[in-house]
Amino acid sequence: MRYRGLVPRADGRLTADLDPHDHGPQDACGVIGIYAPGEEVSKLTYFGMYALQHRGQESAGMAVSDGRRMMVFKDMGLVSQVFDEATLNSLRGHMAVGHTRYSTTGASVWDNAQPTFRSRQGGGGLALAHNGNLTNTDTLEALIVERAPNTDVPHKDRMDSSNDTSLVTALMTTYDGTLEEVAAQVLPHLKGAFSLVFMDDHTLCAARDPQGIRPLVLGRLSSGWVVASETAAIDIVGGTFVREIEPGEMIAIDAAGLRTSHFAEARPKGCIFEYVYLARPDTVIAGRRIHNVRVKIGKILAQEHPVDADLVIPVPESGTPAAIGYADESGIPYGMGLVKNSYVGRTFIQPSQTLRNLGIRLKLNPLRDVIEGRRIVVVDDSIVRGNTQRQLVRMLREAGAAEVHVRISSPPVEWPCFYGIDFATRAQLIAPGLEVEDICRSIGADSLGYVSLEGLVRATHVDADNLCRACFDGVYPVQVPASARDVVADATHTDPDEEKQ
Repeated sequence: MRYRGLVPRADGRLTADLDPHDHGPQDACGVIGIYAPGEEVSKLTYFGMYALQHRGQESAGMAVSDGRRMMVFKDMGLVSQVFDEATLNSLRGHMAVGHTRYSTTGASVWDNAQPTFRSRQGGGGLALAHNGNLTNTDTLEALIVERAPNTDVPHKDRMDSSNDTSLVTALMTTYDGTLEEVAAQVLPHLKGAFSLVFMDDHTLCAARDPQGIRPLVLGRLSSGWVVASETAAIDIVGGTFVREIEPGEMIAIDAAGLRTSHFAEARPKGCIFEYVYLARPDTVIAGRRIHNVRVKIGKILAQEHPVDADLVIPVPESGTPAAIGYADESGIPYGMGLVKNSYVGRTFIQPSQTLRNLGIRLKLNPLRDVIEGRRIVVVDDSIVRGNTQRQLVRMLREAGAAEVHVRISSPPVEWPCFYGIDFATRAQLIAPGLEVEDICRSIGADSLGYVSLEGLVRATHVDADNLCRACFDGVYPVQVPASARDVVADATHTDPDEEKQ
């Protein structure tokens, strides 16, 4: 095995956030695995990671195996910053695992880049990439200590998915047998949200938690298979979408073909925020194109919160589909009133409030000719802390807007997420304890309207019972970390395994 890492060529801090201190909900990462003998697998994986770049911009990495040895390369920064053609040419093999990372609360350092690698008992290596967040890491740590007391795995005291990845990798290497056999023993122990892609020198595997909280899909290549977080990655590598990997399902791919098994009973609870913000607009989830769902959310938003106005504008890019839907349903013209610069990183945002305000202007600038003298409806995907919306409203008024009406294509975010989205305390959120009118006054808008949870669910065409809505309604389908149970003591927990305890 060759393990390569360079002095970072990028700081891993490029972000599309308007204000890195008040960003939209961020998913932990994106994963991809490819098994394709005879193809330039490293380059296919590279393109697939490109398609998943929106799920994580902090670091990127891949592991490639030719059946005899495994090579791992990872670094800080965007996919295009981490890999060049020379690097990809050196990563030779017929199967690969790739990963793009966004840190939740973990440190933005090279050590936290994925995939993780460990040597297996009996020889060979194991590379693993993970999207999601585990909630029973204390139990897993104890199991590792019991099985291999000398194994060095740092204790998880924060919501950091890279530590989860290390835990799972370490636990798997304490078992003997084929990769499938090992996974069948380890996966039932995992609690929380996880979409895993992992491999040894011979077999590529993928697994999804019993609730299917984080997405994972299967595609066919002309000479093999691809698994990825989103269908967009399958499209980009020239594959054909086959199906979603089912909750509680594991897939194994090797020279003998594709095999599937279930390690747990499926209890679907797909993340509703994938529809609002996380997934690419061209991705398909549960048979629905995400762009179309977001347009429909905008239509429902216009029905629920009409207003007399002159122009509908989105906060680019996250609010664009919903703004199109709102304009179509309301009959108010749609226009582009804000110009976004996507090439500014959080490196440029300084601590002082004055410079932070300037930092937001680096990212977003109003088109005065479009806005001046008009009553504006501005559509965004969510409000977390409210700072960004406050600045936006102020900028629109400074640009001459006669009225500013804010419309949000998700309900108020009132509860923390423990399944891979990076708000982990209620203190980080503006909605708990405040009425909509209070939030409206806080951000300085003339009116504020959120889409209802019922309206959002209706737009997805998925049964409400099959969606995780915890961040909106406080109903948690999987046990939360023991350290956080006091924080959500007044929430509702519906984990059947927890009820048995």
